[in-house]
Amino acid sequence: MNPGFDYIGISTSFICHDGEGRFLLGKRSKNCRDEQGTWEFGGGKLEFGATLEENVLREIQEEYGCDGVIEESLPPITLFRTAGDAKTHWITFPFFVRVSREEARLNEPENMDEIGWFRLHELPQPLHSGVHTILITHEGYFKKYHIHE
Repeated sequence: MNPGFDYIGISTSFICHDGEGRFLLGKRSKNCRDEQGTWEFGGGKLEFGATLEENVLREIQEEYGCDGVIEESLPPITLFRTAGDAKTHWITFPFFVRVSREEARLNEPENMDEIGWFRLHELPQPLHSGVHTILITHEGYFKKYHIHE
């Protein structure tokens, strides 16, 4: 049984920023199950026995090899997507997390081709569908994080 396909998947997602208006995104590799070549904030399936906060910080450590400080949790989002011919259903719990630009690195080269820091008005393309959903659903929350734009 696969989460998101056979039953509703639960995940945590993170919007990493540097406190100076830049956001960290990773470009999905050809090894990802869907939306290869798109840029995303990041996240992962909620692991059994982990709190939402523990899960999101573990995922940041796995993907970017650094620690983060959770600054804000956002209301959950329901994501309906397609992966090939299959429909998926996820509920994600997004967090704004501050990370160090000096410490963050591409820590999962099998899943990401590259990472980069971007201001909101210059996000790379194409964006993962989850990024579009978060930006639209939680647009107001981003105002305090895109400092000096």
